Amino acid sequence: MEQSRFSKPKSIGNKFIRIKCKDCGNEQVTYTKISSVVVCNICNATLARPTGGTLELAADIIGDQ
Repeated sequence: MEQSRFSKPKSIGNKFIRIKCKDCGNEQVTYTKISSVVVCNICNATLARPTGGTLELAADIIGDQ
């Protein structure tokens, strides 16, 4: 079985976070409770996907907003 590159952040709460694309290094701001897929504005890589609760990330969390 293929291991997913997405992971769920632990105890992040309901807030805006700054994330960084692992492919191109672009930084974006997103909310922790998303309802649609978040893609990188530069390289179109999938950064986060909804789970019905807290998002699953394929990007690095840089900080809070």
